[in-house]
Amino acid sequence: MSLQGSDRRDEPSSGSAGGNGAVAAAAASLRLRLNPNKEHKPDGYEDMQLDFSPNIFSSLERYLPPSMLNVPRDEKANFMREILLKYLPLGERNRAQKHREYRERIIANYQPLHRELYSVDPATFFVPTFLRAINDNTEQSIRSIVSEPSPGIFIFDIFQTHFCELLLSEIENFEKWVNETKFRIMRPNTMNKFGAVLDDFGLETMLDKLMEGFIRPLSRVFFAEVGGSTLDSHHGFVVEYGKDRDVDLGFHVDDSEVTLNVCLGKQFSGGELFFRGIRCEKHVNTGTHSEEIFDYSHVLGRAVLHRGRHRHGARATTSGNRVNLLLWCRSSVFREMKRYQKDFSNWCGECNREKKERQRSTVAATKLDLFRRQGESTA
Repeated sequence: MSLQGSDRRDEPSSGSAGGNGAVAAAAASLRLRLNPNKEHKPDGYEDMQLDFSPNIFSSLERYLPPSMLNVPRDEKANFMREILLKYLPLGERNRAQKHREYRERIIANYQPLHRELYSVDPATFFVPTFLRAINDNTEQSIRSIVSEPSPGIFIFDIFQTHFCELLLSEIENFEKWVNETKFRIMRPNTMNKFGAVLDDFGLETMLDKLMEGFIRPLSRVFFAEVGGSTLDSHHGFVVEYGKDRDVDLGFHVDDSEVTLNVCLGKQFSGGELFFRGIRCEKHVNTGTHSEEIFDYSHVLGRAVLHRGRHRHGARATTSGNRVNLLLWCRSSVFREMKRYQKDFSNWCGECNREKKERQRSTVAATKLDLFRRQGESTA
C-alpha cells in the first residue's frame, strides 16, 4: 500500500449466509466478538471448497457470536465468508476470480526446477540458530536471536545460503519460462515493475507454512497489538533491483499487518531501506520525528521484520542486482476488529503522541485548578 492508496491482493468470491434462526440473527449484524472464546476448539476447513485460506476460517471461529459456535460447520463458514466479503466490492471480487483462473493456468503449464522448495524442509531452509529458537518456542529463545536497532524493527538471520541460491534459481527459471512462452504475468504490486508473485507459480503452500510455523511465533511476541498472533493469510513475492530492473522504491506502507523482508542476493551496492515511523491510516502522511529515523543495509539471508504500517522505502541500488523476498502477513481478525476502533495509540506513533499531549493538557489544567482553589482558600 502506498501512502496515497492500497494494493489489495485478497481473493474472495461471492457467497451467502444461510441457515437457522441463530445464523440469521447473527448475520443481521455480521459482527464478531471483541474477545475470542479461548475454550472453544475451532473446526478444520481444509476439506471444503472455500474462497479464502482455510486457516482464516479456523482463526475467525473463536471470535464468532456465542449463538454461532455450535451450528453446522458449513453455516459457520458461510457466516464468516460474508464478513470477509465486506472488505471487497463486487468489481474486486470479479478481479479475484480472474486472478484465480490466471494462477491455475500458470501452475498447469509451468514446470518447477527445484521441487524441494515447494514444501518446507526446516533443516535445509533455515540457519540453525533460527530453527532452535523456533523449536524452543519461548519468548526468551526468540528474543535471543533478534536485535531491535530501532523501535519496531527486528533483524535476525533466517535462511541458509543454499536455500537463497535455490530460490533465486527457481525465480530465474520461472522468468525464463515467462519470456519463452510470452506469458504476461502480474507484478507483485503497483510500485514494482519487476519481480514475481511466488504464490502464482505454486509456492503458496510453502509460504503459508513459513508464515504459520516460523513467522507467526515471532509476530506473537513482537506484534500482538496488530494481530501478530492471528496471522492467517499472506501475499508472497520477490522484488528485483539494479541494472534493467527497478532502481529504488518510494516512501510507502504495506498492505499487511506484519512484513518479512529477506535479502536473497546477489552482488550489489546501495539499496538501503529507510524507515520513518509507524502510522495508522489517519496519520499516514504526518511528519517524521528524529527518533523514528532509521536506515538499514541488506545482508544475504538476513531478515527484517516490521509492522506493515511502518513507513519505509528503498534507496537506489547503485550497482549489481538485488533480489529480496517479501512476505506480507495479514490477520483477518485484526482487520475486522480495527473497524470498530478509533484509538491506535498502542502502535501508531502519532496517535500515541496525541494521547500523551491530551494527558499532559489534562494534568496541567488540573494543577492550575488546584492552584486557583488554594489561592482562593488563603485569600
